[in-house]
Amino acid sequence: MNALIIVDVQNDFMPGGHLEVPSGDRIVPVINQIGGYFDLVVATQDWHPQSHKSFASNHPGAVQFETINLNGIEQTLWPDHCIQGTKGAEFYPDLKTNRIAAIFRKGMDQEIDSYSGFYDNGHIKSTGLSGYLKEKGVTETFICGLAADICVYYTLMDSVTEGFKSTLIEDASCPLNILSFESTKDQLQKSGISIINSNEFMGKY
Repeated sequence: MNALIIVDVQNDFMPGGHLEVPSGDRIVPVINQIGGYFDLVVATQDWHPQSHKSFASNHPGAVQFETINLNGIEQTLWPDHCIQGTKGAEFYPDLKTNRIAAIFRKGMDQEIDSYSGFYDNGHIKSTGLSGYLKEKGVTETFICGLAADICVYYTLMDSVTEGFKSTLIEDASCPLNILSFESTKDQLQKSGISIINSNEFMGKY
């Protein structure tokens, strides 16, 4: 059984959002097109409290995108984004959500960020995603969304570590940093993760 994991397709990561992924909206029609080809569809959602310590605004004198040590973990300081209950945290309105069986929220603990849909960045707390997929009988995951080089990347790495055969759907994902994404893809493939485009999946199934 396979599952599509849609990562963080939220307003704040779209053009004009507080943490904009360039051309992030281009992936939404692709995700909508492929959703019906999977046995199970789930989604992750960044869901931060306003007080989250990954926000530069919560560190007086800090500059957005600088790196600090946060509770022993290297942390990029981001613009405020995906704050619980705000418009920016909502799914992008063009995303068809009817097929989404479950939503896994992450980044809720103000003391630690959570890029992966499976765990926080310290691998201290699980979101429950792995157990949910295994209980459903899923053995293979296909992962897409925003941003390809951050939250999608870490979700893929945790997926393969959790024992799932894991694949990145590249044209249904978009990186924050296009220039470094090629090396990111190399790391994924070295970890046993496949990279395909949506037409390859639809042709196969």
